[in-house]
This record gives sequence, structure tokens and C-alpha cells, in this order.
Amino acid sequence: MELLSFQLDTFDIAIFIVLLIISLIAIYWFQRKPTLSKPDDIQQTIRNFRIDNGGVKGAGASHEGSFVDRMIHSNKKMVVFYGSQTGTAEDFAQRIAKQAKRYGISAAVCDPEECDMEELQRLIAIDKHLALFCLATYGEGDPTDNAQEFYEWLRENGRDLTGLHYAVFGLGNKTYEHYNAVGKLVDKRITELGGVRVCDLGLGDDDGNIEDDFMAWATIFWQNVCHKYELVINTDGTSMRQYKLVPGPFPVDSVFTGEIGRLKSYERQKPPYDARNPYLAPVTNTRELFQNDCLRSCLHLELDISATNIKYEAGYHVGVFPSNDAALVNRVGELLDVNLDEIISLLNVDEDAQKKYPFPCPCSYRTALTYYLDLTKDAQKKYPFPCPCSYRTALTYYLDLTSMPNTQILKEIAQYATDENDKTLLTLMGSYSEEGKIQYKEWILDSCRSIVAILEDLPSLKPPLDHLCELLPRLHPRYYSISSSPKVHPTSIHITAVIVHFETPTKRVAKGVATNCFKELYMKHQAIGCAQHKEGDTCHLPGRLPIFIRKSTFRLPFRFQTPIIMIGPGTGLAPFRGFIQERHFFKNQVKPQGKPVGETILYYGCRNRAEDYLYEEELNYFVKENVLELHIAFSRDQEEKIYVTHLLKDHGAKLWKLIKEDNASVYVCGDAKNMARDVHSILIDIAQTYGNMTSERAAAFIKDLIQKERYSQDVWS
Repeated sequence: MELLSFQLDTFDIAIFIVLLIISLIAIYWFQRKPTLSKPDDIQQTIRNFRIDNGGVKGAGASHEGSFVDRMIHSNKKMVVFYGSQTGTAEDFAQRIAKQAKRYGISAAVCDPEECDMEELQRLIAIDKHLALFCLATYGEGDPTDNAQEFYEWLRENGRDLTGLHYAVFGLGNKTYEHYNAVGKLVDKRITELGGVRVCDLGLGDDDGNIEDDFMAWATIFWQNVCHKYELVINTDGTSMRQYKLVPGPFPVDSVFTGEIGRLKSYERQKPPYDARNPYLAPVTNTRELFQNDCLRSCLHLELDISATNIKYEAGYHVGVFPSNDAALVNRVGELLDVNLDEIISLLNVDEDAQKKYPFPCPCSYRTALTYYLDLTKDAQKKYPFPCPCSYRTALTYYLDLTSMPNTQILKEIAQYATDENDKTLLTLMGSYSEEGKIQYKEWILDSCRSIVAILEDLPSLKPPLDHLCELLPRLHPRYYSISSSPKVHPTSIHITAVIVHFETPTKRVAKGVATNCFKELYMKHQAIGCAQHKEGDTCHLPGRLPIFIRKSTFRLPFRFQTPIIMIGPGTGLAPFRGFIQERHFFKNQVKPQGKPVGETILYYGCRNRAEDYLYEEELNYFVKENVLELHIAFSRDQEEKIYVTHLLKDHGAKLWKLIKEDNASVYVCGDAKNMARDVHSILIDIAQTYGNMTSERAAAFIKDLIQKERYSQDVWS
């Protein structure tokens, strides 16, 4: 009887646990579902979000959201896909689509992440069709985040793209080993699958003049297209607006104030957080890392993520959405004599973006929200940026005011110059003549002229601000290697950044967009002092930063015992700070006796010990804890400059033993153009010298390390 009673009790407990789990799931589900009790809120939601481009999720729907069907419906012949990490490839895609209008071609611009790329085969059914791919190569020969699925899909067996007319323009950087690897593979692969190449592969080099590369390729591309489809080249230079100005008034609750995606998303933050829905992170600590005598500045920032479910790993990147300097924004308003607080909207004149129904109608609000609307992506089809908003908001949060305008922008705004000399200059630089290229390089690139500088130096140039807003590129997030470990700082993300601040050849002060935001936060923090954290207050410092996490292959080995060799001068130290923290955590803080950790060796360099030695006390602490072996090169503390590359050469024998015999992993972070390239050459020399290899075998050995992910780079140019 006692046994039976025990079994019944156990059964009752099991039933109770099951019912409890079901109840919790039900509560979670209804909390996550959109509230449908307020029709006004629902209507606003439907206005703010677009149909899921991947296809309708409801049963019985076919090709609803298909990019091919949309092209057929709107009589488009050409589609331009972009794989973009920083926005350049997307900008080129938009420009090609705009140029297509001059040749009588209607083109669609698509994000491959939002399209069913299986549809490519159906594109062949469109007479005189054309698919163009503007694809950037990111990291170590990888596709950008939004092109990853398409890249993997294309490489699979069984694909058939016979008869697909296509062209590819790749964006890369020659300082990287895998220069334009993605563009090259896609171009080659589509040909293998039966595609018909309309124009030879174009390769843009960001280390040189990628604008020049793009314009040169675009000229050849359009010549080929005109020849193939018997089109007449239109040399008319008149403007062709893509958006039309829609003046207010607008309901107050429909106006964007800087949100990247969902309206009011910064007031009502909801996970998951990503590039389309960033988290507004409180900045809980800032401090200067350089010494007072140093003329430069490097800041350490700590971002609080305790109120979120955001997870990261050492070596990941944090994306930060910056805002333009208020003084710069005000200057635009002064130069163009515009009320920046006027609320406006820019509406796409493309009929495809103005479909009668955004999804199958009629239907219930619940059906729309459940099956047809993509609640994670901002509405970028109808608008160039979140609209409606004020000019001030657009110039502050959405548009890039500091980069140097491309030739297409100069060509478009030339018509608004009333002085003939000003108009002639802009028209020349907007052309693709040899003289125009030289003038563009000298007057724009070499002089670091932003759009604000151009407006100042050409006083007769007064473009309508709405047209300028249409032309300027979007302000994209800036990425930083996270300089902390989640094992030590699970609720905080650390950033280490040198403040960009320099004088241009025209005697103007240029500031980095994001680092200027960091500097302003630091100055405000200094002004209020170290305020005590109040109970319930998640941000006791003025200002927050919209952030999200980007994963990286730059990560520690799976085995703690594996030795690591870290090479990172300057702020290249950032991810290694996280690596070292993590190794110290496992060695000394994991109970009961810690874990055995392999050799952790850092080659770090800076100019002077007394000026720009980053995290000196912290690094010395890890050395004393027997976690870190530290080698430092102070390049300017003696007459003859010494860099980390000199130290690597001196330690060649030891490094070879670690790599060859102990299976050490090598990490390089910092400048791609010089340092990373020199380190790569030195590693080949070490393999050749101490491994008794030929130069060819040594190069192959280092390449094998890369393929096995034992040699990783996190570099920038």
C-alpha cells in the first residue's frame, strides 16, 4: 500500500509539473502575441511593417511575396541583389537601378536575405531579363550576413540556372588575402550552372578608389547591356527622382524620432535585438585610456545589457548606430535656409512600392499580423529611411553627412548651382571623363570634402533638402571588436576605441561619427562626475547607444590547453583583452581547482610607454597571475623604431615550436594594409627558416593553418 501511495504521489507530481509547464508556455505565448484590443495600434503596426518578402506563411498561398512575381506585375526586367556589410554594395545596387531608368529599364533592388533565391530560375521567363549581383567580401573571404544563405544555396549541388542573364560586381580590399572571394565564386558558379554572363566580373578595391572601379565597370556594363538588348544610350543628364516629397501634417504618434526599425521601438524595447531592432544600451562607464600628455584620445566604454537576453562571446563584434554631430546638422539647415524641424516624408514613385494591397485583403488584423507582416524589418521599400520624420531627425540619425559624396550625387546636384563655374565643376566631377576623374580625386577625395564642405565652398549650390536627403547614403552602424569576456562580464559589453579627429587639407576639423558620440558621452560623464547608481535606474550616465551583436569566427580554441599567440598593436588589443580575461577565469575562478590553460602569449605595440600604453595595470596583473606572457614594442621610446613585427622575427624559433609541435593558434588584430600583411609574410619566413621549407611549401603551410582556423585575422583598413 505504501508503494502504491508513493507511486500515486509521484504520478500526481508529474501531472502537476506537466500542467505547470503548459500554463507557463500559454502565458509566454499570449504575452508575445501582438495585442489586438486597440484598432488604432494595429493600423499603425500595419502601416509601419511590410509584407514578409520570403513568402506568405499562410496555407494555400503561392508566390505571394515572390520577387519574380512582383517584377512581372510591375513590368520590371532587371533585379539587382546586394550583399552589403557597411552599406557600400547596397549603395552601388541602388545607383545601378537608378541608372537603368536612363536606358528605359525598370529595375528592382533586392536583399537576398529577404527573397526566396530558388526563384532565380523563374526569372528566365521574363523577356530580356537581367540579374545583377553587387556582393562584398567580408572577413576571411566570407559573404556578408545578408548574403550568407544565398551563398550557401548557390554552392549546393543540383542547382540549375541555365539561361540566366547575369553580371557580378564584387567589392573587396586587396590588403586582404581573400580579395573579392565572394564575387569571384558567385560569378564562376552561376556560369557553371548554365548562366549567361552579360559583362565580365567587376572588382572594386576599397584600398584604392572603389568609386572609380565601380564607375569604370558600370560604363562597360551599360555598353554591353545596350548592345545585347539593342538599347539606345541616353546621354540626357536630367535628374530622375526616385522619391517624391510628401509634406505634413502627420499624426504625432506616426513620426519617427531616430528609431532604426519599428516605430517607438526605443520607447518600448522588445527582443530579439539585432541590426533591425537594436538595443538602446545604457553607457555605465567611460574612461580615457591614454595619458594626459598624449595629444590623442582612446576611450574605454562599458555598455549595460543586464536588462536583456543579449549573449556574446569573446571575439564577437558590437555594432553601434551613431548619430551625426548636432553642429554639422545645424550647418546644413543654415546653408540651405531650411527649417530642420519640419516633418516630411519621402515616398517612392515606383508603382511596385505603392501596391494597392500590401498583403492579401480583406483579412483580419490577427491574420495580417500572424501571416503577412514581417515584424523584424523596417519599411525600406516605400521610403529611403524611416518616414515620416523631421529633416533634423533624418540628418542626425539616418543620413551620412561626413563621408565624401560619390560622383552620382555630384551629377544630380549640379543642376541646382546658379553659378556657371560651380555647375561646370560639379558636372565635370559627375562625368566619367579622365579630366573628371582627376578633378574628383583632387577636389573631393584628396581634400576630404563632405557634402557640408561642398555646400560651404560652392555658395551658389542650393539643392532642395528633400532631394539631398534622397541622394545621401544611409548612416550605417560602426563595428567594434568587443574587449571583454562574457565569463567575467556577462551583463556588460566593453568597447576600446581611438577617437578619430583630424584636420583636413581644407583646414576643417573632421571627426569620426561614432567615436565623436563616444567622446561626447565621456565629456558629459566627466561633467556630472561619478554619480552614484540609483536603485532601479539602469542608466545613471547621460546617453545610450543603439547596439546589436555580430558573430565572428575570431574566437578562442575549443580546448583550453591549446596555446594561443595573439598579435595586436594599438586597439588591436581589444579582442585579446577578452581572450585573456577568459583564460584567467578558467584557470583561477572555475572551481574547485580551475582548469589547465595553455600558453597565452601577447605581442602588443604602441608608440610610448608613458602615453598610449593601453590597459597597462590590467596586463601586468595577468602577467603576475601567470596567465599571460607579454611582449611589448614601444615604437618611439628609442631612436630606432621597434614594432611587433621585429619581436616576431626575434622569437621565430619559439613561435615555430608553438605552431608546429604544440598546435598553437595564431590571432592577428589591427591594421590590414601594413601590419597584418607583414605578419603574414613573417610567418611564412619563420616556416621557411625553422621548418626547412621552400617558400612555396611555407606559404601552403600557413594557408593550411587558415583553413583549419588556427590562424585568424580580425583586421581593418
